Amino acid sequence: MTFLPTLLAAADVGGAASGGHSLSTLITGITIFVLSIFVGFEIITKIPPTLHTPLMSGSNAISGITLIGALLAAGTGQASLARTLGCLAVILATVNVVGGFLVTHRMLEMFRKKD
Repeated sequence: MTFLPTLLAAADVGGAASGGHSLSTLITGITIFVLSIFVGFEIITKIPPTLHTPLMSGSNAISGITLIGALLAAGTGQASLARTLGCLAVILATVNVVGGFLVTHRMLEMFRKKD
């Protein structure tokens, strides 16, 4: 099975459950994703180096939203595959958030004065 048929099946392109609006919802989601990549790249490249540590800390806090999305995916999945992928997403999102804060903590330790 290739990626595109799997993606289209997951999005319910036939529209049986949603009245035929799922393809437009998928395209809207992909469009927002691509635009957010460009906006994020422009913002990150314009930040001065002295602000990278606070920016990283803030972005790690925002990435906690992925954990909420993973929890929703794990809790609302009807099929066992959906629940399994949701649980995997919870684990990976948790590792992302915790690891991000650990890296930020180590970076902030470098700026503390030595006694």
